[in-house]
Amino acid sequence: MAIISIPSSTTMFPMPQQVLRRNKEVVMAEEMGCARMLTLNRPDNLNYISAKVALALGQNFEKYENDDNADFVIIKGAGRTFSAGGDLHMFYDGRNTRDSGIECIYRMYWLCYHIHTYKKPHIALVHGMSVGGGASLMTPMKFSVVTEKAFSSTPEINIGFHPDCGFSYMLPRLPGRLGEYVGLTGEKLRGKEVVAAGLATHFVPSQKLFQLEKRLMTLKNGDEDTIRSVINEFSSNIHIDERSILNKLSIINECFSKNSVEEIIESFEAEGNRKGNDWIMPVLKRLKRASPTSLKITLRSIREGRTQTISECLRREFRISINIQRGIISGDFYEGIRAQVIDKDKSPKWNPSTLDKVHDDQLDLIFKPFEDHDLELQIPVDEEELYRWRGKYE
Repeated sequence: MAIISIPSSTTMFPMPQQVLRRNKEVVMAEEMGCARMLTLNRPDNLNYISAKVALALGQNFEKYENDDNADFVIIKGAGRTFSAGGDLHMFYDGRNTRDSGIECIYRMYWLCYHIHTYKKPHIALVHGMSVGGGASLMTPMKFSVVTEKAFSSTPEINIGFHPDCGFSYMLPRLPGRLGEYVGLTGEKLRGKEVVAAGLATHFVPSQKLFQLEKRLMTLKNGDEDTIRSVINEFSSNIHIDERSILNKLSIINECFSKNSVEEIIESFEAEGNRKGNDWIMPVLKRLKRASPTSLKITLRSIREGRTQTISECLRREFRISINIQRGIISGDFYEGIRAQVIDKDKSPKWNPSTLDKVHDDQLDLIFKPFEDHDLELQIPVDEEELYRWRGKYE
């Protein structure tokens, strides 16, 4: 995962950054009037999400949802990033132990379900990296604010995984076939692009973010129109650079609507040979470097998510994630982490090594429900049947 630096500034946080770092709480919780603030507090570790972080977030979100004195919740990241997503070192260290990461995955998916169905306004203030599972704490929020220093991506195909944490629900709801494109290429969207793509709601210049935070924390109620009005005061209009990938949607829609990964690449390659389409070649290289197994899992997952509810998507993603971690058809997940994060040689040895060796009957093994129903993600499929954690995250 790429790391981007932003100017260090203690004025971004109501509590000095050095105090946050000294505090051992992985999630800092603050209360001011009717406002509640949750700060991801692992700045030296890119605010990675561990089982402990997911649990703390879930417990606090539920506490505030049931608190008559809490009208809305804000979430942000300490330090120079919002969140780089899941703690990959944790998964790699447990690679030889069956289901070593199941607690973290289970808690995180429960948290995602809770966020998507939350009963009170929630606001993400995003400055810096918002990647993978980290972006799942941004995009579903009622209000998600990004700055020019923010960037977001779902790069899981580069580590032999798949866009999860609800992204098989969110990606197919982006304009046209942008979701397939982002999921299969790991394309990085920056600042205003994140808003224009539909992954965030507002763009606020970084120099105004702290002032916005202070205003929000002093609101007297959590009325959505009031919150929206305050955020709009600090927001800027969205103007996308002509070179932005978002201005290439006609090509993306044509190529990434194909039925298979092989057909997508073939169509995209043909477009890349046309004059003026030089931007395609670097993207093609990324596609061809990604795990073939992950590419096929990702496309199928996004396509299924197009007609499913958030609950159905999370339950399916949970099966996929556990089966990938178990290495049911491939060990690409751990090989990807090794190449990108552990040894950092950026040269994963995928197995299977090519798309033609990844067959549909193998993918069926990844997607099918568990024989032991108790292992399924225990969230309601019927969206009318709303309930909360209450101990179900263990």
